[in-house]
Amino acid sequence: MAKLYFKYGAMGSSKSAQALITQFNYEELGMTVWLIKPSVDDRDGANIIRSRIGLQREAQVIRPDEDIADTFARAGHADVIIADEAQFFSPEQIDQLRRIVDEQNIPVLCFGLRTDFQTKLFPGSRRLFELADSITEIKTICECGSKATVNARIDGEGHVVTEGAQVFLGGNDSYIAMCHACWRGRIARERAERTQKEKQ
Repeated sequence: MAKLYFKYGAMGSSKSAQALITQFNYEELGMTVWLIKPSVDDRDGANIIRSRIGLQREAQVIRPDEDIADTFARAGHADVIIADEAQFFSPEQIDQLRRIVDEQNIPVLCFGLRTDFQTKLFPGSRRLFELADSITEIKTICECGSKATVNARIDGEGHVVTEGAQVFLGGNDSYIAMCHACWRGRIARERAERTQKEKQ
């Protein structure tokens, strides 16, 4: 039986690279892969999935209002579906991917973030945690050496941002993967520094 997989990790944990390597491995076996990504993720080009190590492939772009099951039916046959940046899919679209697994016996591998810069689940990720048959963490480390779990958003001056829209596209210039202790410590330190400057 096919399964719905969710492989999640913090920023910089090689999620996109693993998605593209997985695609390559399936194609090496002569299998057809339907590679998809949400339209909101356009930082590397509307239809491009690119990893930090330089791997890239074209993917089909899925709009927020699009029924993935209907689009898949029109796309033709595929042996497997691989979705990058799956946290940006709506819960309804995750349900549609689940339906493809159940009704067509086609495996779906979703790669993405678990939480945003405020450590809150993305709606798509929450639904994947609820529905996936297999959930795997792709690990990366904080600069202190501990496991990184927080996608810390930083501003142009390198300060941690704690308010704003949930979706803000960016790479190493906008996000740092940190452990929770370092993230909290840095926020406290920067707030204390701001308070001290205001008093001067």
